[in-house]
Amino acid sequence: MNQQTGGRIVTNLALSLDGHYAAPDNPLDMGWVMPYAVSDVARNHLTSLWETATTALLGRVNAEGFLGFWPSVIGMEGADPRDEGFAKWLVDTDKVVLSSTLDAAPWERTTIVDKPTAQVAEDLKATRNGDILVLSSASVIKALLQAGGIDRLALTVFPVLLGGGPRLFDDGLPTSKWTLVSQTAGEDGTLALVYDRID
Repeated sequence: MNQQTGGRIVTNLALSLDGHYAAPDNPLDMGWVMPYAVSDVARNHLTSLWETATTALLGRVNAEGFLGFWPSVIGMEGADPRDEGFAKWLVDTDKVVLSSTLDAAPWERTTIVDKPTAQVAEDLKATRNGDILVLSSASVIKALLQAGGIDRLALTVFPVLLGGGPRLFDDGLPTSKWTLVSQTAGEDGTLALVYDRID
């Protein structure tokens, strides 16, 4: 990969088969994801994303969820090595959390930023080598889609119909073209898809 001149914005999000990233009745309930997130396809997909990333970009809610859970996986008896690898990466990597309410970071190696999402992403691209990985922060990903600020779009599609809820791809997004760089299908019906923007 030619990443000598700055970073690349990579986003990752789970979607239902009908295009939603959260259930309609309780957006914070990710129970529909859990049976599939522990599959080989989903774990290998996430591993392929964080292995090339040097920075995590998160919204506040996702930061609290991720950093409240994942550190406990390190050293957990019976933990999948891929989960433990991700947990160690998340703890050890530089984290940038977008928030207008947090004054200080309760986590190590974390910077709190209260600026427009697209501006923060551009600043990170200009100053970091390696990928800047946006982990499941739908509000951040949606803002970057609207600004045309995503270089690589990674999705896991789980074989569930949620019947409603928020969508990732709202009407009115700027037009863009993408090329499929990898696709993996699991026996459970999970699809891991990675697209790079070509214009």
